[in-house]
Amino acid sequence: MAGGLPKSSESNTSTYAGLGALLMLPSWVMIGFFLVLPVGLMLVYSFLTKEFRGGVIWEFSLAAYDQFFFDRGLFGDDPPVIEWTYIKIFWRSIWQAGLATFFCLIIGFPTAWFIATRTGANKSIWLFLITIPYWVNLLIRTISMKFLIRDNGPLNEWLLSLGIISDPIHMINTNFAVQLGLFYSYLPFMVLPIYASVERYNFAFSEAAADLYASRLTTLRHIILPFVKPGIIAGCILVFVPSLGAFLAPDLLGGAKNFMIGSLIEEQFKGNAGNWPFGAAVSMILLSMVLVVLTFYARQQSKGGVR
Repeated sequence: MAGGLPKSSESNTSTYAGLGALLMLPSWVMIGFFLVLPVGLMLVYSFLTKEFRGGVIWEFSLAAYDQFFFDRGLFGDDPPVIEWTYIKIFWRSIWQAGLATFFCLIIGFPTAWFIATRTGANKSIWLFLITIPYWVNLLIRTISMKFLIRDNGPLNEWLLSLGIISDPIHMINTNFAVQLGLFYSYLPFMVLPIYASVERYNFAFSEAAADLYASRLTTLRHIILPFVKPGIIAGCILVFVPSLGAFLAPDLLGGAKNFMIGSLIEEQFKGNAGNWPFGAAVSMILLSMVLVVLTFYARQQSKGGVR
């Protein structure tokens, strides 16, 4: 020590030795109050009994989970059969989320590569353009998309004026509209993680591969993709998870025939006719699926760390 100040060679962490728990306290309080507590309440509600006029009765049962998986008839006394309605909704949600992730990856990877290979102010401008949609609320953006693709909307009017089509294309209340809404909403979530990975890539590896007569496809498969794989996996998760539980795009663009799991959960908590225990049970099933995806991601990351 010199003049009461720590030497530059000393570890800065020694200044806060023994204060780690105290410094983390605000974060733990926020996580506990805004994450653990709500999830815990949802878990408890999923085991309660529905009250006829809405709300819950504090009688614990598995009725909500049983309702999701089995159909016992109108009065609940028939032999149980598999309830395919909710399973189909779940499968539709997985399929739509997976498809949105695929399209975001197909468009997001070259977009991220293009931005990362720009220089100077051009890179900042492109990043600025990618993030502009998030200056506007998601609800407003989804309603704007609905206005754009409706039968008499600007898109159909433009195609008709060019003579490309003779009749308006019906896009609203279709799977295509839902997919378009998910793609538009979450594309930046794919671009930004991949961009961060590509920006750290050393392009000398590509030059060395070219000197060894490797084709562009070979360089992409064996050099570039393994290096940016963490960004690709992170982007896929950031798109898949929110797409899986989305309800604005299915509700506003898909209609009743294109129900997704997020819409199903939302319906259970609306009005006096809602079924809170069932909505909570579906939420917990969805949360379990998300945890499976995140566990897969964590294992992939740990494997990458071991290598």
